Amino acid sequence: MTVTSPQPRATIAAPAPATAPATSPSPAPSPRAVRTVHAVRTGGWQEFTEAVRQAGQYPTRARAEQVTRIVLSALGGHVTGDERPSLAQALPLEAAELIAAQIPAATPLTARRFVDSVAARIEGSTPATARWDVSSVLGVLAETVGEPLTTRLLTQLPPGYALLFGRAELARYNLVDPD
Repeated sequence: MTVTSPQPRATIAAPAPATAPATSPSPAPSPRAVRTVHAVRTGGWQEFTEAVRQAGQYPTRARAEQVTRIVLSALGGHVTGDERPSLAQALPLEAAELIAAQIPAATPLTARRFVDSVAARIEGSTPATARWDVSSVLGVLAETVGEPLTTRLLTQLPPGYALLFGRAELARYNLVDPD
């Protein structure tokens, strides 16, 4: 009789589901960015705001947290339908609460007016600094929630938001043939 001792098993990650090819190649994320996004997805509010601090190059986490709260609160009123609970589930609890606490807007703001509304909420902000703040938060949000949900969010928002989420907006997310 032969006795063997158990050997450790190697774990191999399952392949990611196939997605449609991107219209333009995107650079591979840095190992630091991959670690940050992973920490946000598996972690919580502190990891999310730290990712915003790094993305926005804010001097303190307190400043990044302030900006994050304002931007997510502003966004919460513009996310409706099935995307609202999906977004809340994909974010850390504190971020989800900021989104869910907002009353849905009757009509969504254009991207420019959205940035202006954020600028009005941040003391000493200008449209340029507010655009930086919005892009820093929404870029981290897009990386955190993933491509499919980000695309669904963008289909319900007016044109112009894609750039705020860190995407080029070459064409509207319309799957219908223009003919």
